[in-house]
Amino acid sequence: MHTLQPHWTRRLLAALAIVAAVLGATTVVAPAADATVYDSCTQSRCSAARTANSTWKSMGYPGSRGWYTWPAGRYNFAGGTFFNREGQLPTGYDYQEFDVYPRARGAARDAYRIVVNMDTGVTYFSPNHYSDFYRL
Repeated sequence: MHTLQPHWTRRLLAALAIVAAVLGATTVVAPAADATVYDSCTQSRCSAARTANSTWKSMGYPGSRGWYTWPAGRYNFAGGTFFNREGQLPTGYDYQEFDVYPRARGAARDAYRIVVNMDTGVTYFSPNHYSDFYRL
């Protein structure tokens, strides 16, 4: 029997979580202990992450988990505290997580997040639910 490598297993679980979210199922995916953290963000979705970060920042980075009114009559979700349990990001700081893409209130969440270091203001984009982090 062929065994999947850990990074493939992690990505498979992330993909399954996205499918489950689209179908309305509830699932929990643990962050990857061996996440990659990049010093800059150059991939195509980084622009959307920067725009979302700007909007969240203008709202004072809400600390409560829940839905927030977004421009153009949409909503977006603030996830509350990102605990950094796996230590992927620098430790010893307080982090908050926020969704990147707005949608109808109550709609399923996708895997795109920004994580903000509330002590330093450094912001990271994760396009794959915490398997990778790109500094914005």
